[in-house]
Amino acid sequence: MKEIQIPYGHTTLPLHLEEARTAAVLTAKMHAYVPEKSEPELIREALEHPIGSMRLCDLARGKQNVVLVTSDHTRAVPSRLTLPLLLAEIRAGNPTAHITILIATGLHRPTTEEEQRRMFGDEIVDRENITVNNAFLPADFVDLGALPSGANFWVNRLAVECDLLVTEGFIEPHFFAGFSGGCKSILPGICAEKTVNANHSFQAIASPWAKTGILEHNPIHEDMAAAARRVNVQFILNVALGQHKNVVAAFAGDLEAAHAAGVDFIRAQSQCPAVQGDIVITSNGGYPLDQNLYQSPKAVATAKACCAEGGVIIMCCSCMDGMGGANFERLITLGTPEEIEAYLAKIPPEQTIPEQWCPQVYARILKKHKVILVTTYLDHDLVRRANMIPASSPDEALAIADQMKGRAAKVVVIPDGVSVLAVSQRGAHI
Repeated sequence: MKEIQIPYGHTTLPLHLEEARTAAVLTAKMHAYVPEKSEPELIREALEHPIGSMRLCDLARGKQNVVLVTSDHTRAVPSRLTLPLLLAEIRAGNPTAHITILIATGLHRPTTEEEQRRMFGDEIVDRENITVNNAFLPADFVDLGALPSGANFWVNRLAVECDLLVTEGFIEPHFFAGFSGGCKSILPGICAEKTVNANHSFQAIASPWAKTGILEHNPIHEDMAAAARRVNVQFILNVALGQHKNVVAAFAGDLEAAHAAGVDFIRAQSQCPAVQGDIVITSNGGYPLDQNLYQSPKAVATAKACCAEGGVIIMCCSCMDGMGGANFERLITLGTPEEIEAYLAKIPPEQTIPEQWCPQVYARILKKHKVILVTTYLDHDLVRRANMIPASSPDEALAIADQMKGRAAKVVVIPDGVSVLAVSQRGAHI
């Protein structure tokens, strides 16, 4: 009997599993990756030797109005480390520059001051000019025309009116945008509701190219990239994170070149062969990504890649912040997975309902697999209404899955499903 710790909220939950039943335990190589330098040293080195770009301090010369886009409370960007170094670089080029830190919320709720202090530190919150993007305030956005998909590009006017636009974030596999980081800071990060909705339409999510690890021909990524180029993102800082959300690599410089270098690193560290199991157990990596159920399809999509036909997926997600949005809750509890998918398929791109993409992904998975949700925060009756089976621990969930598949069922464990990129034997992303 082995004990495997599954990330859950701010801690872990134990899973007890017989060796003979274990088909594989899949982890990203990055979880064992030990950089030769400290986190600040990695970040400073990236800033001092940018990829495809001048140093940020040189770009900042003569620029009076600077906007620095950072991630919100649902992302693990180590801004306590990165923001002071980015601010210092900008002020080294222009000590009198007016800098606005713009928090990219997409369609998430606003980041609270308490969360900002936890993310950035008291000194930055007390001394810097911070603005939280609100996708639902039309007056905050300007129209920059059509994106490749035909969707109108409404973006926060602060990004358009500034002299220098800088973004920071982190890179990981993403279940429909290919990879996070880079251009995602702009779209969906600081776009208006209608632009985000169109980018995440049923048709876009249904594209065979809108999958984990795929950027080329991905319609969602193509719109995101076009949006970031149009607002002239001149410099990015993206990091790669290890098992404990620690910085293990940093990439700075040109929007596309620096992100591409980061993607190459992440792909090499996260890609592994997909191993099939009758039961697949995973998590969304713990806090902050498992704050709500809305975020959880990321890991469930990874688990699906390793789940045999008719198999069972066990998802550990604390959901300490609830379901994640009124639209998500309404749609995921609308009916059966088939009924949910049929309802969403009739919605044209320009009428996309906020948050509908997660019920769409869940419905696609739930049509083929039973999903057991391990949560000690969500009401279990609500979990059942969302077409899932509730459990309070990984062991309880495994016992339920055994009743469905039998004690001889082979089990694949992916402790952090967000960090793993499962690939078929043919080398194709699943």
